[in-house]
Amino acid sequence: MQDTSSGRPYFEMTDICKAYWMGDEWQPVLRDVCLSIQEGEFISVLGPSGSGKSTMLNLIGCLDRPSSGRYWMEGEDVAGLDDDALSDLRLRRLGFIFQSFNLIPQLTVQENVELPLVYQDLPPAACAERAREMLDLVGLAARLHHRPTELSGGQQQRVAIARALTTNPSLILADEPTGNLDSATGDQIMALLADLNRKGRTVVMVTHENDIAAWAQRRVHMRDGRIHSIEGETP
Repeated sequence: MQDTSSGRPYFEMTDICKAYWMGDEWQPVLRDVCLSIQEGEFISVLGPSGSGKSTMLNLIGCLDRPSSGRYWMEGEDVAGLDDDALSDLRLRRLGFIFQSFNLIPQLTVQENVELPLVYQDLPPAACAERAREMLDLVGLAARLHHRPTELSGGQQQRVAIARALTTNPSLILADEPTGNLDSATGDQIMALLADLNRKGRTVVMVTHENDIAAWAQRRVHMRDGRIHSIEGETP
């Protein structure tokens, strides 16, 4: 929830820079990025290949650390956390949706959705009940015991969304969630994400497609590692 006592927004990046060592020199990827997100927003991040959008999503998702700058989430200085604290934050506060679904083919649909809860050491019965609830939410209650390979691409992405929701995360991060889907199925997935946002979920999505980005309330355009412009208004 937003830290109203400090007056900070739910999520805030200030003067974020990220560089990688390439050959014999540092190569900047993000430069002086500043972004604030209010609780319950739906934001899309657009830009050409190499613009820094995926790097920014990785930083938001605590999969990487900034080279400099400040990053606050729910009033906490995330940039200063150690690896164990970041891992715990990812597990309990963040839900990830990937272009390639990242489902484990040897597990059933229900078992894939249960995984984040298993890592939290919850009782098996509680894991199973929560997974069934989330699969019902995304319209896959009849596919509990199927394997991912027995599902269509759209159904697999719905499983991935159910898995992302199972820990009741405060922030959903979607990386090209329709990239491997046809346009009609992609629209179905976007309608599901938009509905989750209307019910109070905060969503940050990376995409290179303008029509997909248009589902969001604000569109953050990136170029050469910087935020070039922001369209839309904070709700």
